[in-house]
Amino acid sequence: MQVQELISRYQQGERDFAHVDLSGATLSGINLQDVDLTGANLAGANLSWALLNRANLTGACLRRADLRSAGLSSSTLTEAVLSGANLSKVDLRLAQLQAADLNWATLQEGDLSGADLSRAKLDQINLEKAKLNGTQFVAAELMEANLRRASLISANLSQANLREAHLEEANLREAKLVGTNLIEANLSGACLRQADLSQADMHRVTLVGADLSEAVLNSADLSRANLSGAYLLKTSCKKTYLLRASLQDVYLLQADLTEANLRGADLRRADLSGAYLNEATLSEADLSDAYLLESHLIRANLDGAQLTGCCIYNWHIAESDLAKVECRYIFTQFNYTTKSPTERYPTNRDFEPGELARQYQGGDAIVEVVWQELPHWEALIFTLAQVELECLDLRLTIQSYDLTDNGYLLKLTTDRSVNGKILAQRILQLYPELLPRVLSRRSEILGLLGITARPSTLEAAVLTSQPQAQPPTFVATDKDKRLRLYQEVVRQIQHILVSQAPSQFVGSVEHLLDYLRHQGISTEEIQKKLISQVIVKRAQQDKAFLEHLKRWEQTANESARLSSVGEAVRLAIALLWT
Repeated sequence: MQVQELISRYQQGERDFAHVDLSGATLSGINLQDVDLTGANLAGANLSWALLNRANLTGACLRRADLRSAGLSSSTLTEAVLSGANLSKVDLRLAQLQAADLNWATLQEGDLSGADLSRAKLDQINLEKAKLNGTQFVAAELMEANLRRASLISANLSQANLREAHLEEANLREAKLVGTNLIEANLSGACLRQADLSQADMHRVTLVGADLSEAVLNSADLSRANLSGAYLLKTSCKKTYLLRASLQDVYLLQADLTEANLRGADLRRADLSGAYLNEATLSEADLSDAYLLESHLIRANLDGAQLTGCCIYNWHIAESDLAKVECRYIFTQFNYTTKSPTERYPTNRDFEPGELARQYQGGDAIVEVVWQELPHWEALIFTLAQVELECLDLRLTIQSYDLTDNGYLLKLTTDRSVNGKILAQRILQLYPELLPRVLSRRSEILGLLGITARPSTLEAAVLTSQPQAQPPTFVATDKDKRLRLYQEVVRQIQHILVSQAPSQFVGSVEHLLDYLRHQGISTEEIQKKLISQVIVKRAQQDKAFLEHLKRWEQTANESARLSSVGEAVRLAIALLWT
């Protein structure tokens, strides 16, 4: 049929031109809306800028046809052949293209929003920057397809074959890719937020810098995938395969990796804060310098895993064997201001073989508290009771007590994973505050328990020297008692000064000095000499403490600076500068 005849009959109202042969015809800009071209031969035809909205092109042949900027919205192209056709900037919104052949076609910047391309053949198609929002690609063939920077918001690509496809910077937000083949596909910089990739085959896929936050990757296979720098915040990765995957610098905050297989994965510097790794396999994984803040490792397999430099602040670990972990040191604190880990442990040395396992085995953490002087046991017990009350559901058990080169080492075990460093610091902070209170009311406490005992030397000194308007009266032997009390408090002050930061010890030491003053005991010698001398000696040996002193000098409030301890601290600082 000649083009003029077609146009004439169409203008007269005829719409049925099924199986017409218009191969190679020039129909640029023609208006053929609602036309029926079922089975028509339009191979090589020029239909650029043509209006074919709602047209029926079922089974039509449009091989290598020119359809640039053509209007085909709501048209039917089921099983049509468009291989090699040029459909750049075409309008195919809501079109029906089920099982159509679009291999090697060009649809660059085309609009196929809401179109149905289920089971369509789209191998090596060019859909760069195309609008494909809500488009159906169920079971479609898209091998080596170009979908760079395409918009696929809420698109359905379930069971589709996107092997080796290019999806760099594509927007797949809330897209459905259940069971999709993405082997060796490139999704660098792509947005996959809230996308469903359950059971997808993503072996050796590239997801560098991609955003998979809140996506679902349950049972997906990402073995040997490259996810360096990707974002997986609150992503669900239950039973996901990540064998030998590259996850360097990846963000897995609050991700669910329950039963995930991360064997041999590279997780260097990965942020797993708040992540769930319950029953996950991390054997031979490299977690060097990773962040495990508040992460959960319950019954995780860590055989041969590398944990050197990890920050484990407030992590939750239970029933996980750390005996075969490779680790030289860890960090137990995190500075949220500088976004960096702090408090290296062990300090100035590496872990001995098996030491990490002994510290955190099976969820029962071991807390080590070092005392410079022998602690008063009754005051210590009340200190531990106070700590238990401050930490909900925490139970402390005394495991051992030994004399070491550094002092007296008290080892405690807990019924759940805790940060032993912080807990030890809290015990040392509370003890000097509770000691005078326990000593002063010891007989009353024992009386409540129905125990009658001879007052101890320290207690007797306290009981006979309650604060009064007039100086306290002492019996003949009270001189020795006061001396013993003075010596005990001095030892406590020395211990506090060498174990706490200035911001902590100023208040603690001031409290003990007040206690001595209430007993009528002079503190002038302690204020003028002892405090400054201990601080100077510690600062000369510990550069980090010297930095703490500098910060205290700059940030301390007026009340702390003008206190008796604050004045002694400032004197020590002046001596150091001199």
